[in-house]
Amino acid sequence: MSTPDSAETASLVCEWRDLLARHAATTCALDRELGEHHGLGMSEFEVLERLAEAVPGQDGANLRVQELAETVHLSQSALSRLIGRLEKAGLVERVMCQLDRRGIYVSLSDAGRERYEAARPLHRAVLERTLTARQPT
Repeated sequence: MSTPDSAETASLVCEWRDLLARHAATTCALDRELGEHHGLGMSEFEVLERLAEAVPGQDGANLRVQELAETVHLSQSALSRLIGRLEKAGLVERVMCQLDRRGIYVSLSDAGRERYEAARPLHRAVLERTLTARQPT
């Protein structure tokens, strides 16, 4: 027989469930609307955005696949498949590191930058709508 949760624990469980519900609603809305209007999934948009935000350095505005995996919360294998789809669509390019031939960088193509810029306002509108709306508790 289990014991009832304390009021503090019950409150944490409610917060957790609210967070999950908001995440699911936002994720579904982003996938649906970005897909319908720009042919992108939420994770694809995130990769394009991280590449668009990359600060140019010695290798240009490129990011290592490992760096991307850490910021978009995908496994390296899932990210590699996603990058493959984006590369096939002409939105990103894989580039060998000039200093370490084992390193692979990903860079945003001109078409990728255009698609990202076109999708960005919709992405922000979905975030505004889903994350600022008062959620039922």
